[in-house]
Amino acid sequence: MSAAELFVGLLGLGFVLLFAILLLVFTALGGKQQLRPFREIPAFQKLRRAVGLAVESGTRLHVSLGRADLTGPDSAVGLAGLTVLERATRAAAISDRPPIATSGEGSLATLSQESLDSMLRSVSPDREPDPSAGRLTGLTPFSYAAGVIPVIHDEHISTNIILGHFGPEVALITEAGERVGSLTIAGTDQVSAQAVIYATAQEPLVGEDVYASGAYLGASPAHVASLRVQDIFRWALIIAILLGALARLVHLL
Repeated sequence: MSAAELFVGLLGLGFVLLFAILLLVFTALGGKQQLRPFREIPAFQKLRRAVGLAVESGTRLHVSLGRADLTGPDSAVGLAGLTVLERATRAAAISDRPPIATSGEGSLATLSQESLDSMLRSVSPDREPDPSAGRLTGLTPFSYAAGVIPVIHDEHISTNIILGHFGPEVALITEAGERVGSLTIAGTDQVSAQAVIYATAQEPLVGEDVYASGAYLGASPAHVASLRVQDIFRWALIIAILLGALARLVHLL
């Protein structure tokens, strides 16, 4: 290993350790002081109202988790989708029709079923688990989308939360939601799918808004702390870029 590679590795390790330390600090301070509120994201405001309306009207929430491999680089968006599923299930657990989750990857389907069962049992310990609540609808992009469409049409869905790893096939899912007149809140980590979602979803989540879902839905203090730390690193990076550009300019002069 060259000296340059060693330096880059140590620098990366230093960033990870600093992020972890700041995350712990902000998590500990989260309940002890009033921090600056987040900017408003309309999609999350509508989601909170949609949960209440679904419980009152006897309709269902549908959470589509995509095809993220939880052992791969797209795992973050899959975990963000599972967090939203957990929060939605907890809020709608008293409904006669609890949320349904669909996914296109085996581990996501298993975790979604476990999340649904645990949240429902935490509210109603005597409630029987529904083995069909977390569904694996297909293992390829278009088979997955084709399996989601009947769920939207046949399960009294009032709100679709599409949050995960998708490709252009997400257009089939958002179009199915539009046909039945349900609210569609969608976000993904893929640029091509983001373009489709922005054009077809009623409430698109753009860019990093996808990863902020846990903080905005009040999942845990750690989710809120992670956004604070990201802001610090973002500003540090901006300042470093500006200083580097200024140093280059001074050197040229």
